[in-house]
Amino acid sequence: MKPLIRKSLLATLFVPVILTLSCTSISLDSSSLASLVTHAGPLLASAAKVTDAAKKANEQFTPRQEYYIGRAVAADITSMYKVEPIGPATLYLNALVQVLAAASTMPVTYGGYHVLILDTNQINALSAPGGFIFVTRGLLECTHDETSLAAVLAHEIGHIENRNGLEAIKQERRNQVFVVFGKEVVKNFGNQQLNQLTDIFGKSITDIVTTMINDGYSREQEKQADRSAVEILRKAGYNPRGLIEMLKIMEVRLNPDSGGFAKTHPSPADRIETLAPVIGTKATYEEPAAWTARFHKYMDSLLKTS
Repeated sequence: MKPLIRKSLLATLFVPVILTLSCTSISLDSSSLASLVTHAGPLLASAAKVTDAAKKANEQFTPRQEYYIGRAVAADITSMYKVEPIGPATLYLNALVQVLAAASTMPVTYGGYHVLILDTNQINALSAPGGFIFVTRGLLECTHDETSLAAVLAHEIGHIENRNGLEAIKQERRNQVFVVFGKEVVKNFGNQQLNQLTDIFGKSITDIVTTMINDGYSREQEKQADRSAVEILRKAGYNPRGLIEMLKIMEVRLNPDSGGFAKTHPSPADRIETLAPVIGTKATYEEPAAWTARFHKYMDSLLKTS
């Protein structure tokens, strides 16, 4: 790891990480979210305006919109899983993700990067737009040092910087608007169409949560996130072979018939095969003893209670 980045991580570990994401603060901000669909009213004026809205579905979301979309998605996730109380392990993950994010193509987000640990033995990790990352106890059990842990977080940052989650929202908005446009061809807008338009945003949030938890991203999106992880790890000073090492442990522990990662991701063997030409098949590596000691200092108390 580069000296400057290494010092940044060490310093961050001793500075309180302010998490705006918690069971109490993550509730939907209805007034802010409503601002994202303020065009719904004018859209009812004519079919031309509905078509214009469809064009907007292809536009890039602003950082602020990504943040509120991510909060809405995160609210759904924390309603499905119990969240581990914020302690040394959570603060450690948050410090580590700041270092990795600095080496990504999206070093900052509107509301910052935040990591929470989901208190479940299910092997999985999830990331919402805007910088929200969730890692389960089960997946953390598949890491044994800081390098393999960094690989998990780098993969999720890859999904965020590639905006994989937002792609589901764009498609949903596009589909919804065109449905209303099709109905406008034969009749004027009524209450049903109004309700459909104003509900687009909420349905889009449901769509992205469904994609993350039930369906999973496409195989190409997962490959893309792995490629991004390799670049992030290299730039941050970590050996990208940590990603293969983590996948090998996961391959042993993962039950193909279980939910979570096994349901929504390509098999670890497939991912290792794809990564091999990029970083080689040799998974062994040595990281500085101080990194491993730091990992055990902050993670052992959490993982030993699993």
